[in-house]
Amino acid sequence: MAIRYIQAVAPNATEGLVARVYPQIKKEFGALVEPFTLHSPSPELLAGAWSACRESLLVGNVRRDVKEAVAATVSRINQCPYCVDAHTIMLNATSARNSADAIIHQQDDQIRDQAVRSIVKWAAATRSPGAKILLSPPFSQKDAPEIIGTAVFFHYVNRMASVLLSETPLPSNHPLLKGFFKRMAGLFFSRAIHRSKPLGASLELLPESELPSDLVWAKRSPNIAGAFARFAAVVNRAGRDVIPKDVRDCVVKHVQAWDGRDPGLGRQWVEEAISGLDEKSKDIGRLVLLTALAPYQVDEGVVNAFTAHFVKDEKLLGALAWGSFTAAKKIGTWLHVS
Repeated sequence: MAIRYIQAVAPNATEGLVARVYPQIKKEFGALVEPFTLHSPSPELLAGAWSACRESLLVGNVRRDVKEAVAATVSRINQCPYCVDAHTIMLNATSARNSADAIIHQQDDQIRDQAVRSIVKWAAATRSPGAKILLSPPFSQKDAPEIIGTAVFFHYVNRMASVLLSETPLPSNHPLLKGFFKRMAGLFFSRAIHRSKPLGASLELLPESELPSDLVWAKRSPNIAGAFARFAAVVNRAGRDVIPKDVRDCVVKHVQAWDGRDPGLGRQWVEEAISGLDEKSKDIGRLVLLTALAPYQVDEGVVNAFTAHFVKDEKLLGALAWGSFTAAKKIGTWLHVS
């Protein structure tokens, strides 16, 4: 499966931190899948993204099918077909085919498991700040870090996938063939899903960091708080390394004012937002702001304008990660824990 715009590190060419992360992904997730490997030009971002996903989605007390349903539903509202396919495959791997089919067809009321149905409705509202179900979520304080962490991570990775990946991880988009391939892939991943995984095993990959205030929902879980604190630190470093302060300030201003809705198909809003920047900063700001709020609008022209200033893949990756995580963190502030 081709990754657009960047060259991922091949499994037979790893060294250093990448050589430590890849085997853990392969063993515990079940395969070296593109939403992780696309981060490999920046080893710290790879380790941080894997840790945030692992500690929220793969381990803990909440059933894996519940969290996979959150991942698939968040991916659906973000219109990320790659991630919808990937995580309905994982739902099939947990034997939750009813949930997978209902989420794909936007028939959430058809989910037979009441607990899953309630949490899917919550996940579907995560871009609707102030929604009643967000103010009174259908899960406990104990379970909140796992469920919110899964949602926040997928609001991040959906943006990365929308820019850098194709529409499906499957070899065919034909509906009948997709169904067959999903069932086969589900069988493939089922062994890894049921493999025992200790809490916090990914934290050794990166140094300890302080949890930012906009990730306070993670505090009740030391392993999830540790993972997201580390991820936030590496994303912030990557962003500062490539995005000028005036651009970061511009993006933060617009993300803070965002109400969760898509800006639409036109780009007038982003051109107005970056109008006070110089030409280089406009090229950077356009990419980062679109990635944060309208990743479906990032095309080859937007990417090429950015890469005209930065040759290395890690610079493009850092800008995309910073924009994606800035939006995901904002969404996290809407997800209350009662």
